[in-house]
Amino acid sequence: MNRRVAYLSLVPFVSFVSFVSFVSFVSFVSFVSFVSFVSFVAVGAQQLPTAIPQTKWASGQDVVPYFEGWIRNADGSFDMVFGYFNRNWEEELVVPAGFENNVEPGGPDRGQPTFFAPRRQGWVYRVRVPKDFGTQVVTWTVTSNGKTNKAYGELLPVEEITERIIMARGNLNPGEDDPNRPPAITIAPVSNVGVSAPVTIVANVTDDGLPKPRAESTKAKSVSDATKIQAQANSSAAPRPRGLTVSWMQLRGPAKVSFEPKGASPVADGKASITARFAQRGTYVLRATANDGSLSTRADVTITVGDGNPSSDRPDGPDGPDEQ
Repeated sequence: MNRRVAYLSLVPFVSFVSFVSFVSFVSFVSFVSFVSFVSFVAVGAQQLPTAIPQTKWASGQDVVPYFEGWIRNADGSFDMVFGYFNRNWEEELVVPAGFENNVEPGGPDRGQPTFFAPRRQGWVYRVRVPKDFGTQVVTWTVTSNGKTNKAYGELLPVEEITERIIMARGNLNPGEDDPNRPPAITIAPVSNVGVSAPVTIVANVTDDGLPKPRAESTKAKSVSDATKIQAQANSSAAPRPRGLTVSWMQLRGPAKVSFEPKGASPVADGKASITARFAQRGTYVLRATANDGSLSTRADVTITVGDGNPSSDRPDGPDGPDEQ
């Protein structure tokens, strides 16, 4: 009986001790959480993160090669298709073929790009491999602005693509039954090219006229009224030319090539021309892309720049010197 009374008399005390312990524990956890939060804020204020999606780097960033997929050729061989991503918004990088820009096996120079335009450039380069290539791997390594990146090309079934995918730049297309045929393009040979001298380069283009270009809007522009809802304007830039166009890009060369006019040019009477200026002597590879608004076709030309002496240049295949 006395033990029972003693036990009952201890219950309130034990409960009080338990309550005090629980409150102390909660207070301690809250204090630790507060200290951790303050420390996190302090560290964040001192060391801002560098991988902010909204940050646009004009220069100083690296180039990342990409494996886009592989194409099965009629003769049983395969084309490994690569692109790249220059993380800079403005800086154009020149990385000569060699230790810092190599393709293996068979490299280091297998005709890969050595001039890297800003941002994403897809399906720009091919490496042809034999039909017995099997499980081997084509590796493209690029070192730029102190960082090395690699792309690995393998004949995995899930990575098989078609020419039609490249022609449509990955966009939705009706497939081989589409009545629209891609344009055909050739580049006239270029000779007698000197440093800094303007050179006219002409692309000859034919097309089936499909798809029909959309007619330009004839709606008259009204005077802006701040009291009414206005139509959204996504860009103040000049509209892109409609119909069949040709655009130019540089793939290789010791220095940047300047093009005039910039951007896509409309095809007139089956021709589209640009004026190019080369800053240094050397061998350059330029690409012209004909686009009918749905499908595109490419042609490359190799130009040797010297002191202005006549030179004999020939166009290359649709995706670079190493395609064959």
